Amino acid sequence: MPPPAELKKRATDVRKRLTRAMPRPETELQFQDPWQLLIVTILSAQSTDKTVNRIAPELFSRYSDPQALGAARLPAVERLIKPTGFFRNKAKAIVGASGLIAERHSGQVPRTMEALCELPGVARKTANVVLGTAYGIASGITVDTHAGRVSRRLELTAEQDPTKVERDLCALFPARSWVDMGHRLVLHGRYICQSKRPQCAPCPLHELCPAAADEPVGRWTKRADREGAIVLAQGEASP
Repeated sequence: MPPPAELKKRATDVRKRLTRAMPRPETELQFQDPWQLLIVTILSAQSTDKTVNRIAPELFSRYSDPQALGAARLPAVERLIKPTGFFRNKAKAIVGASGLIAERHSGQVPRTMEALCELPGVARKTANVVLGTAYGIASGITVDTHAGRVSRRLELTAEQDPTKVERDLCALFPARSWVDMGHRLVLHGRYICQSKRPQCAPCPLHELCPAAADEPVGRWTKRADREGAIVLAQGEASP
């Protein structure tokens, strides 16, 4: 790992460049309220946002609130969410979580990390998404496989465990930026810093990344604008 001062400077520059690319980043999951966001976030594990967005309208059409989904029969829910993978475990989670929200929280999704993590299928990543995106509460930085990969390639962390990666990132970025930086790292990993074929030459973070290959193309500002256009186009193309 780089010395602390160098690491802090790298994190500051990463935030500057990704903010240029994505000034107002948003999740690509489609939802109408905090409960729907919770459900689609649970369903997105080991799946794609596009797949979840495709099946969610029918799910919410049949089960319009926590009470309805909490009382649903598992086989019926499993059939609806099967395309997302791991559908049996996910069905138990979303039915169980909805039931507890209806019974213990008067149908309202909790606003604390502790209460959210008591719900079936909810760990820190899902709780961070819900708190940050639905409520604007900066409880931490969302770390999925994309954000973890980007953070390690940039040497902002050497950790593999998402909770430890989140700890390292929260120490490097100001709390006011946590919600947006979570979205930015996820989207950057999804569309630019991909697992098998990262786009290093057009990456706006090229000069900051120890793992970068090839030569950067043009100024970083132009590369950042290109990334922003890609992310915007992908979001608009979602079902």
